Amino acid sequence: MDLDDSPVRRDDALIMLAKQDLDPLSLAELEARIAALEREAARTRDHMQRAGRHRVDAEALFKR
Repeated sequence: MDLDDSPVRRDDALIMLAKQDLDPLSLAELEARIAALEREAARTRDHMQRAGRHRVDAEALFKR
């Protein structure tokens, strides 16, 4: 199943994060938020690479 076909959950953390009001946050809090989001993006990219390698290995094993 493609990721685009997946239903969106109402409690999805990313959706909740995107809806959060940024007005009450200080500059330091906004900078910390950006740093945390950048770390999460890097973690997600690493996971995608591992998953891609795993898929290639599995396809090679089963000679698809």
